[in-house]
Amino acid sequence: MADTPVPVLDFSGADSGSCAACGERRTILPLPLLDAGNDIDLPVRDFDGFRRFMLEELAARYPERTRWTPADMEVVLVEALATVLDQLSDMADRAFAEAYLETARIPSSVRRLLSMIGYDAAAEASAKGQIGWDPARPEERFAALENFWAKNPYEMDEARRAGPRAIRTQHRMVSLNDHAERVEDHPLVLRAKARSFWTGSWETIFVAVVAFDTRLSLGSAVPLPADATNEEERLERQQLIEEIERFNKRNEMPLPDWSMHPTLRQVLAPFVERMRMAGREVVLDDAIPVGIALVMSIIVRPNYFRSEVQSAAKAALSDRPGGLFEPGRLNFGDDLFASDIIAALMALDGVENVCLFRFKRVGNDQPDQTASGRIALDGLEIPVCDNNPARLERGYLSLTLHGGLSG
Repeated sequence: MADTPVPVLDFSGADSGSCAACGERRTILPLPLLDAGNDIDLPVRDFDGFRRFMLEELAARYPERTRWTPADMEVVLVEALATVLDQLSDMADRAFAEAYLETARIPSSVRRLLSMIGYDAAAEASAKGQIGWDPARPEERFAALENFWAKNPYEMDEARRAGPRAIRTQHRMVSLNDHAERVEDHPLVLRAKARSFWTGSWETIFVAVVAFDTRLSLGSAVPLPADATNEEERLERQQLIEEIERFNKRNEMPLPDWSMHPTLRQVLAPFVERMRMAGREVVLDDAIPVGIALVMSIIVRPNYFRSEVQSAAKAALSDRPGGLFEPGRLNFGDDLFASDIIAALMALDGVENVCLFRFKRVGNDQPDQTASGRIALDGLEIPVCDNNPARLERGYLSLTLHGGLSG
């Protein structure tokens, strides 16, 4: 490198008759650097490229030599140096690749890159039951994840793809829609609706929820597998419990103490506390069930048993999966139309015609809406029809069948 030029004051002009107190600042600049030329081929990164480059340089420096054989000492040294350069080049490529999520291959690098965008791959893998660790030693979870990915690289590729997609998912409760959408993420909740009210000193967000079973309220205990009456119900409840536990692990929340028979509110409250904004109160609220009274007759086609058609009709208008009153099928305030009920029954095998005689809310003071074919709902109301004689206020269904075969 050239030295920094030093300016010098020159008073030699006084000899020529000029002012003796006047000087001139002179700086002697260094000579410009020689052009290095383009004799370095930067794209060369492998053994063959390095070997050829150095041999071409030797041939240019010693043109009088016309023969180069692999046994020559110069060629041996060139090939040994090319081998080392090829290894260093590969190491540089590998190190550069680990800096980007798309090209990283080491599990620890992928995990760190995913954590930089807010994706906890260890929590996701734990929620899926792929890894486990001692809760008293949380530092083990990273080692468990990396060991699992080393044995299952396709799972690492799946996390590599899922991480960037998760950036677009809102994980906070800011707007009213955010409150409803985040609460709906919980396995216990099918529908949620958020409202904002001024409660005197601050604004409170009320979130009404439709649970996986509309017969349950926020004060009801989560049904456990031990309380099931049959094997199918026990398996459904067991799957729900496992899904809740995976959800809590994914969101780094403590698991519910099932021995204490927690209520729906007690299971949902930790999740709401984790997601809500600081300084904002969020209150969980129940939906308002509206019992629906249905009285109708069905004409059964010939060669169909009335008992089978009746069972199919009750299932089509039940709250079981696929039924018209399945929890979560209708949103808050969605009107109920008679045409939907008739269409659900007409789609059944053996049904020739359907006549609707009563279509109204439960209650003597509620008008019949058979003529209009529409029951208007508003606010937090959702239609229910449990058809339980012990709870007629939650709706009932009366069917009269004609034609077909008896039995």
